[in-house]
Amino acid sequence: MINKEDQLKQEIKEYAAAHGADIIGFAGVDRWPEFNEIPADFWPTALWDKTRTVIVVGMQMPLPIVDTTPSNIHLETYETSNRELDGLAYNLTRYLNKKGHASICLPRDGYRSLKKILEIPNAPFSHTFAAKYAGLGTVSRSHNLLTPEFGSRVRLVSVFTDAVIKPDSVLPKDLCIHCGVCAKCCPSGALKEVSTASDYYYDLDVKACVEMHQILTKKRAYPCGICTKVCPVGKDRELYQEKGMGKKYLAEQEALEKDINDPEYKTWNHFRRLGSWAIEDDKLFEPKKDGKE
Repeated sequence: MINKEDQLKQEIKEYAAAHGADIIGFAGVDRWPEFNEIPADFWPTALWDKTRTVIVVGMQMPLPIVDTTPSNIHLETYETSNRELDGLAYNLTRYLNKKGHASICLPRDGYRSLKKILEIPNAPFSHTFAAKYAGLGTVSRSHNLLTPEFGSRVRLVSVFTDAVIKPDSVLPKDLCIHCGVCAKCCPSGALKEVSTASDYYYDLDVKACVEMHQILTKKRAYPCGICTKVCPVGKDRELYQEKGMGKKYLAEQEALEKDINDPEYKTWNHFRRLGSWAIEDDKLFEPKKDGKE
């Protein structure tokens, strides 16, 4: 016979799936001090002391759309996923409250201004690490969540609840294959390799990354998303028959500098020319070091 805790978990999973979730995971609040990767002020219990379980929900960003970045079609898909995620988290919170489990939801970004991120380079809560602790994926060298299903092409939102729910197991193996394509393709050079005695990782230059998004916001072609686009991890590459795209991604910038009409990138550029200012005067935008056009 199924116990009440397992029954509630199943009901939540069914509710989320019926309302658009592609992936869902559960993390107990003890995961944050166990891994101790996030400052204590950002732990769920520090943000709402009644929290016992964090529910993380994800929705995919379809790979061929992400391929077109920077473009209006990518922007619209990104904003649609944000609306859908916030709505799902809000309604899941209400669903749990009606069941007698006090709950709150945290929006998918948690900030309103890129300028504010430059001043204080932190969001109020990390959905990426919450998703890791909920067993949905691992954190890549590009600082994105990597999932088996979609690689890094997934958007996330979290719900805090006082319900005690059995947590999902953290993935035992790092999904990042350390190929370095994200750093090589980053148009702002925001990912810098840092080597240690036993490993290497990429330090994220938040200022360079945010300034890139400021440029794209003016061009109505945000967000950048190049690091999510080029990541080779994810079963979605099999679905869309897009395995082995590394060479095409790595050659893109140089190829378009030589010929903006390069037939290899014709489809992507169609969506860049129309609906945004990503391409002007037959040139793809060029990021400036000072973040200005």
